[in-house]
Amino acid sequence: MNADPAPTAAADPPPVAGQAPVRAATSADAEGIIRMRSAHVLSSPMDEEWIGRSADELASRLAPAGDARAFVIDAPDGALAACALGLIHPVLSAPAYPRGMAARLQIVATHPDFRRRGYARAVVTALVDHLADAESVTLFELHASVEAQPLYRELGFTGSPALMRMTRLRPAAAAGAPENGPAWMPPEQYAETVLKATAFACVHFTDKDGRPLQLHSVYSPGHPWQMVGGTMDHGERPFET
Repeated sequence: MNADPAPTAAADPPPVAGQAPVRAATSADAEGIIRMRSAHVLSSPMDEEWIGRSADELASRLAPAGDARAFVIDAPDGALAACALGLIHPVLSAPAYPRGMAARLQIVATHPDFRRRGYARAVVTALVDHLADAESVTLFELHASVEAQPLYRELGFTGSPALMRMTRLRPAAAAGAPENGPAWMPPEQYAETVLKATAFACVHFTDKDGRPLQLHSVYSPGHPWQMVGGTMDHGERPFET
């Protein structure tokens, strides 16, 4: 999802106070976000036609009634220095997802001129906090590069780079007391939400000449060609998966 090297506490000094403020993206930022994705996330950049088509789609999804939310940092020249985009989607409710809302972090990118300043951490933190507080999202998922995995682990994500997850729940408020802010789920409570069984299914796709279909990965430079695959969502039956 993000080819940026993951900053560390020693090598990643915090931004100077008052510089590079994080802000919520609007529909007007759609083209800038798509250009960041094309230049710094995808294995092959998109042409102008696809950039325009993708920007038009994202602009409508970034509207208040849409399913996309993003946070950005502006560069001095008016372009974007960094961005993080999440797509909200419903899931079957469960103790870990009481309102049945999840989000996939689709794009996290930093322009090379602004890397190692903590920008990726800043936009991802702002996005996750907003989704948890304002959108009632409790389940977060993302694909990460191997280099960026340590950053996401520091932020609370677990799993392999191919699929990292994090669950955040609001603590139960005492009777008559206002709700507190978001909090991390206790490890024991999270363990109860993990599936205790493993299921596997395979469908082999070929063309009429028997040649297997493969997909070109946008998040695994080490293994760019992969067989068609996926994972089972909570509550799905094997055939549905």
